[in-house]
Amino acid sequence: MKIYKETSLLFVLICCLGSLLPLNAQLQNNNVLNEPPDISKDFEDYRNTYYLADELVDFDPETGKGTIKYIRHNFSTSQAFNNMLSRLSPAGANEFPSTEYAAQPELPFSLQFVSDRTIRLKMTSGPQFRKEEPSLMLVDGKAPTNRSSWKYSKIEGGHKYSNSNGSVTIQEKPWKVSFFDAEGKMLTSTQHLSDFSNTYTPVTPFSFVRRADDYSKSMDAVFSLSPDEKIFGLGESFTQFNKRGQKVVLWTDDANGVQNETMYKPIPFYMSSRGYGVFMHTSSPISVDFGKYFNAANSMYIGDDEADLFIFLGEPKHILDEYTDLTGKAEMPPLWSFGFWMSRITYFSEEEGREIARNLRKYEIPSDVIHFDTGWFDVDWRNNYEFAEDRFDDPVDMMADLKEDGFHVSLWQLPYFTPKNSLFDEIVENGYAVKDKKGNIPYEDAVLDFSNPETVEWYQDKLKKLFEQGVGVFKVDFGEAAPASGIYHSGRTGFYEHNLYPLRYNKTVAEITKEVKGYSLIWARSTWAGSQRYPLHWGGDAATSNTAMSATLRGGLSLGLSGFSFWSHDVGGFTTASPEDVYRRWTPFGMLTSHVRSHGEPPTEPWEFSEGFLEDFRKADNMRYRLMPYIYAQAKLSSENGLPMLRAMFVEYPDDPGSWLVDDQYLFGSDMLVAPLFEEVTGRHVYLPPGTWIDYQTNKEYQGGWHKIEAGEIPIVVLVKDGSVIPHIELAQSTKDMDWSELDLKVYASDDTNSAKAQIYLPDSEKVETIELSRENGRFSIQINPYSSKVDFNVQ
Repeated sequence: MKIYKETSLLFVLICCLGSLLPLNAQLQNNNVLNEPPDISKDFEDYRNTYYLADELVDFDPETGKGTIKYIRHNFSTSQAFNNMLSRLSPAGANEFPSTEYAAQPELPFSLQFVSDRTIRLKMTSGPQFRKEEPSLMLVDGKAPTNRSSWKYSKIEGGHKYSNSNGSVTIQEKPWKVSFFDAEGKMLTSTQHLSDFSNTYTPVTPFSFVRRADDYSKSMDAVFSLSPDEKIFGLGESFTQFNKRGQKVVLWTDDANGVQNETMYKPIPFYMSSRGYGVFMHTSSPISVDFGKYFNAANSMYIGDDEADLFIFLGEPKHILDEYTDLTGKAEMPPLWSFGFWMSRITYFSEEEGREIARNLRKYEIPSDVIHFDTGWFDVDWRNNYEFAEDRFDDPVDMMADLKEDGFHVSLWQLPYFTPKNSLFDEIVENGYAVKDKKGNIPYEDAVLDFSNPETVEWYQDKLKKLFEQGVGVFKVDFGEAAPASGIYHSGRTGFYEHNLYPLRYNKTVAEITKEVKGYSLIWARSTWAGSQRYPLHWGGDAATSNTAMSATLRGGLSLGLSGFSFWSHDVGGFTTASPEDVYRRWTPFGMLTSHVRSHGEPPTEPWEFSEGFLEDFRKADNMRYRLMPYIYAQAKLSSENGLPMLRAMFVEYPDDPGSWLVDDQYLFGSDMLVAPLFEEVTGRHVYLPPGTWIDYQTNKEYQGGWHKIEAGEIPIVVLVKDGSVIPHIELAQSTKDMDWSELDLKVYASDDTNSAKAQIYLPDSEKVETIELSRENGRFSIQINPYSSKVDFNVQ
């Protein structure tokens, strides 16, 4: 009992001392390394001071610039019938001398028109003394200005700008900015304290917080949510597809799987079913509460002392096009990258790599890439950019032979260097690594600082030498653990550089790849806004289970709604040897994704499983290779328009309410609907948008709505939109050996459909061509062949 009392007293003492520590110190004491910080917690702290946006003091309609007055508040408590309630109450100044500081500060506000569908709303919580620099997240480092289509008018109590796509109004007192569509429907609006006067629930409106521990500030951009509004995007999120009712923390993290709330690929962008999207232009940590605390309030807790928001108006395709015009569209990857990538963790030798290549051809598994993962160095995982001499007799000769047989080589690497790495001392001594406050390194590993141009040059030189030896692409692994407390060459701490790190990393590898190889291609795990410019990215370390397979799809759909055209995943899962039944069903799902790789704990090679599995794998792979003309054309169209190849249903069918509710199926490009089997079953319920749909494997027709559909010979449900022509090519064992001079045009049309079209993009083409077909005497024929004698089309 005595020990218990002493322990309790010590605990109380620690708790009391803890309450006196600065907030950041408490977070450091309570959090583990790289635990995602939740900025919303700063808006619940009694010690902090809150400033609520109240009224527009002045505004210049020509420049869109003005000033907003903020009213100071503190938290106070009240009690009623044994219930304690905390709410914000107006407060006086607490600075000395009182003559020197504003109790109710008046701070800058601006509205900028980027395009005829994009509006920029920018606010600050204090003076900005750091010189404005080009933003790595934006194309060319800055947002364009185009107000030509926006017409200004003075309205009662405020200001209005409008064009054919919608309007935005600014109310002066209380201050409020509202966005409307072309028909005048309000899409969303900033929220003032008066908007919550009709509820007992204490809700914080649009505001900023000043922390008591260091006087740093963060913004809370609060917008309205409508009753049936749905929210999508925010990167590769594995939780429920619709983010309404969730709080999402945007902090790049090694998620250690695909079934939890942390993300390898957070993106500060989302879109709403009401017809708008929002890009939170910052690299600071962000927490977004989409009505989780109060269902009518969308609270964007932005770690930065500025709120820099881009609002996009329109349907999903408009929003994605506008967002990727601003932050960049994906470059078109080379044709061979769309072939099958064979991998495991890991192939350790040249002989192993050659044997894999021989078996892929022996067992007639079409393939274009062989990936060497963590084991091509002297010591597994110890990345030094050199092939182990005792296990790779002649890597240059090996890669030349593989390429002759239609294989490109992919190599794993990462930006962290352990103390035993032969490059460790060089990196630290030359200042290539992120530093801590003392000038040491914050981790045991040296983490490359990609904000340092000298680091980038040193690193790219390592990759360049390997490219010159014959490497085709690098796996850009990790990148999620840039030190949050680190000091970077940019002059910023990890508070701003942590989330930006994957973008710098992606950019660095993609640019040296483009310089040496002539194409932009990486195989990356981590991202931030703008990373979509550098294809491609894969979905991380999935478990080998049905639930991981379904979560993988949700993550891919969400990433696609965040501006990423190209994405892949480890077929069969990664963490353990995949059960044969899971791997069998996962395979066609992978084959009908923009890119496809089998990777994980061995065995992953299809011939290491049963004869039946080998045959099923081959059929699915053959399907993909025959579909290459469709895949290639859809990839080109997707890259040009900022669209995902693995596409949420509502992107193509925004007016169909049912399409907004489905997250376990997708459109592969614009014309093929794919429903994977997430259990050991032969069929499943599938939702079809309005119109006629034709089964790709059986030719059976279905009308829009719910149907129980049996899978065909390949264990997946695939349907084609009525009136579509799916181009096919003769099967080859690699894209290198494909004959693009003869293509089959397979028409999927109901009896009532007399016209159809195909889209073709040849490897040496400059643009996608549309081929129109019409039915005459019961048969479809081409009206005009834009390729004349270059391609012979066989209409089927």
